[in-house]
Amino acid sequence: MSSVSLLILGDGRFPSGGHAHSGGAEAAIAAGRVHDTATLEDFCRGRLATTGLVAASLAAAAATGYDPLLLDAAADARTPSPALRRVARKLGRQLMRAVRTTWPDPELDRLAAALPAGAHQPIVMGLAARAAGLTPHDAARAAAYDSVSGPVTAAIRLLGLDPFEATAVTARLTGDMENVAGEAAGHAARLPADGVDALPAASAPLLDITAEQHAAWPVRLFAS
Repeated sequence: MSSVSLLILGDGRFPSGGHAHSGGAEAAIAAGRVHDTATLEDFCRGRLATTGLVAASLAAAAATGYDPLLLDAAADARTPSPALRRVARKLGRQLMRAVRTTWPDPELDRLAAALPAGAHQPIVMGLAARAAGLTPHDAARAAAYDSVSGPVTAAIRLLGLDPFEATAVTARLTGDMENVAGEAAGHAARLPADGVDALPAASAPLLDITAEQHAAWPVRLFAS
């Protein structure tokens, strides 16, 4: 049951709004930093090791049952870009609608009531994993996958990449995703002793800068 739930949560067809976001890939493509499958793989690997690790750790932490409001504040502190904070909350609100229908749970209801404008997406993902009977490691794995799948899907549309070759990029990164998920679950396990200071604050300044620039573009294909 739990393994099937993980497949549902990570499915790109799950109605959580992620298809409208490129995870910074649109700005990187416009700047010429991503232009083929090799540079896409480099971009995804870097994103996974920074913002992906942070998101995976927050998701794992929420799946342990730790106070989601404290985790949401910790997510704010680890997201310097106002544009990315808005995106995270919008995605969290959309994900919340989907998971409350799929896996009804009082914890999700309480968080939705406390933060009607939306909690950060990884927090909602962690609570969704918990409601679905998944482990913190599973929640981290879903968040790690999400940090890669968005840019890969966007690059297919923006660069006209061969979908088979783009999917191969995702496949080659599965080992990195698993490593990040394991590290994230380890950080989350330290919460009882260290509080939110146990969670990493790995930064990606260029993603923050380009997110602000991208948000000001008059014409763009993706919301972020």
